[in-house]
Amino acid sequence: IMDRAPNLDTLLEMDIINRYRFDRAGINYLTQLIGANISPKAARNNALNAEQKILITLRYLATGLIQLNDADIHGVSQPTVSRVLTEVINALSSPALIRQFIRFPGSVEEFRQNAVQMQGIARFPKVIGAIDGTHINIASPNQHEEIYVNRKGKHSINVQVVFDGWYNIIDVVARWPGSVHDSGVLRESSLNNLFENGHMPHGFHLLGDSGYPAKRWLLTPFLAPQTQAEQAYNRSHKVTQALVERGIGRLKRRFGILHREIILQPVKVC
Repeated sequence: IMDRAPNLDTLLEMDIINRYRFDRAGINYLTQLIGANISPKAARNNALNAEQKILITLRYLATGLIQLNDADIHGVSQPTVSRVLTEVINALSSPALIRQFIRFPGSVEEFRQNAVQMQGIARFPKVIGAIDGTHINIASPNQHEEIYVNRKGKHSINVQVVFDGWYNIIDVVARWPGSVHDSGVLRESSLNNLFENGHMPHGFHLLGDSGYPAKRWLLTPFLAPQTQAEQAYNRSHKVTQALVERGIGRLKRRFGILHREIILQPVKVC
């Protein structure tokens, strides 16, 4: 049986962050959060405990390297890494856990707080978040390969994400193949239904780039501004909208797998 290294107690805090993108306290928190769902049912056959499973998964997400490398680092087999990834990712993406951490504002007061924070960026009023799409590259899937080809000729998942002024993700849609345009992802999303059917407080907006259709609740830039007011609108819009681009950039820098071609089936990538 190979040694299951590394031992976190032998690593400096910065070394832990560099390897796993979380500090020791963050790893402990994740273990408490989902440990009960991924702990072995019985202490036999040298079973991996919850923390070991989380470390294997975080290392894979942090680097995006092949599973065999992850296996060698943690002293397990490649099939074990594959099983662990499925188990931990399923636990982390459970509906209950997603609702706990990714939640759209639900009250007028929360809308107002978000709007104040967003207005502090470039004086754009009544904005609660910025929306954009980002493509996550994947290996060519075995089925329906053609629908995953995006406009750049690569296979991908098109992910819609909304950030608030604190760089919190408050809405995410990660289920559409790369051939679907950003506007199509939005049109089929529950977020669109909530706004279109009047379930959100009136007078608040999202900001989106020119790839989205302009709506009473989704403000996009003027394509050909004619007046000083329109030019000022575009300047403020651009600076505020850049928040979502920075947020996506931070996410991808933290978890290197999002920069690579993920060699998993699309459903697991989502």
